[in-house]
Amino acid sequence: MWGYLTLLPICLALGATAGVWTVFALAVVNRPLNLTAGFPYISHCGNDPPESCVFSLVLNMGAAAAAWICTIRHHQLRDWGVARRPNQAILCAGLLCALGTSMVGNFQEKNQQPTHLTGAFLAFCMGNLYFWLQLLVLWRMKSPPQPGAPWIGPLRLGLCSLCTVLIVAMVVLHRRLLRSASAACEWAVALLLFALFGLLAVDFSRLDGRSLTLRPRPGPGASRGTPPASPTSLQVQLQQAL
Repeated sequence: MWGYLTLLPICLALGATAGVWTVFALAVVNRPLNLTAGFPYISHCGNDPPESCVFSLVLNMGAAAAAWICTIRHHQLRDWGVARRPNQAILCAGLLCALGTSMVGNFQEKNQQPTHLTGAFLAFCMGNLYFWLQLLVLWRMKSPPQPGAPWIGPLRLGLCSLCTVLIVAMVVLHRRLLRSASAACEWAVALLLFALFGLLAVDFSRLDGRSLTLRPRPGPGASRGTPPASPTSLQVQLQQAL
């Protein structure tokens, strides 16, 4: 079933890709970039207004969508039988990636370089780790209920591996002052992460909705085997309190 949850990863992948290239185009048209001097980093395209405004808007919207996707994925992996701690580690990596993306968009490199670089580290490295952890957890499961064609898994493995290689190459080339090559690796890593998020649409194809239920925490005197109160009883208690 291809519902609105399926469209969320697709919209993130397509919207973020179109957004960063729009910022690049604006930077070229408004001439804050000199392409004859070399290929720019993504952040260099969003240093000056009005490109910086569009850059912040695109990355903040992408970060919000990524956090939403990571939360839905967390519940889906739990329903598939993934253990609590690995699932929480996956969620933390995804949320840190979303936080880093927002930091990159809100703290331009020429204004707040340390904060900007910290956000870039979280966005790229935690984003790559987010998908590696999922691959590892699903690989260890005997019969993962992962939908989609058989080639989806190998495709994800290839994209994650290429992303890791490009991150290392980006750092090495930057330290050797090969800035254009390093910038090309950065663009490639960003597009690969967008594609990996977009591939989650395959997993979300069987989801038609999610509901959030609040349950009161058992008191200190409650036994471990006592199940928590049902959402209905909680609703009644809240109504009585009001």
